[in-house]
Amino acid sequence: MKTVLKLEELAELLVATLVFAQLPYAWWWLPALFLLPDLSMLGYLAGPRVGAFCYNLLHHKALALLVGLAGWLLGQPLLLLAGTVLLFHAAFDRLLGYGLKHSTGFQHTHLGRVGRQPAGA
Repeated sequence: MKTVLKLEELAELLVATLVFAQLPYAWWWLPALFLLPDLSMLGYLAGPRVGAFCYNLLHHKALALLVGLAGWLLGQPLLLLAGTVLLFHAAFDRLLGYGLKHSTGFQHTHLGRVGRQPAGA
């Protein structure tokens, strides 16, 4: 099952790349904006509950699709770019095993625990 999920994420990553290729932006915009959704981790400065909410909001694929769809329907390439970057980033994160966060801590995700295990675990 893990392989199937990774293939799905890879497919979404490729779709985001294909959509980006159709946008009127230079190629370097995608890598330049790639880490922007990770600024949501600043929410953890207000605690794990707020941090998880902020992180999950900007890493949720439904938000990426809504922003991208709004950009397409409104003829706003900047919104379509934002949705594409969000989808690309979220799919890449999931491909690496980083999931949506639980409010119990940054390492606790819907895909399991990430990061180094505590000593003695």
